[in-house]
Amino acid sequence: MHHKKKNKADVKRRLIHFIKDNFSLGSNVNTLMDHDSFFERGIIDSTGVLELVNYIEETFDITVKDEELIPDNLDSLDKLYNYITKKIEYVSK
Repeated sequence: MHHKKKNKADVKRRLIHFIKDNFSLGSNVNTLMDHDSFFERGIIDSTGVLELVNYIEETFDITVKDEELIPDNLDSLDKLYNYITKKIEYVSK
């Protein structure tokens, strides 16, 4: 099976669209900065994390291990982006 190489800029664009479409809690999402904490801003709660992880796994064809379910990987656009691009590069080697 031949995988099309994923564009890193596309990763962030997809994440932003998913979060805006699925976690639009008031105007919080529209003012979201790349480094803002999803939890502190009230954008994603514990249930939302599961939705986010399912989305990441399906969209980017990666597996999020239990030990990777930590704020350092999932709690902002920047952290998500870094986590996903590292996983994609690891998988593609």
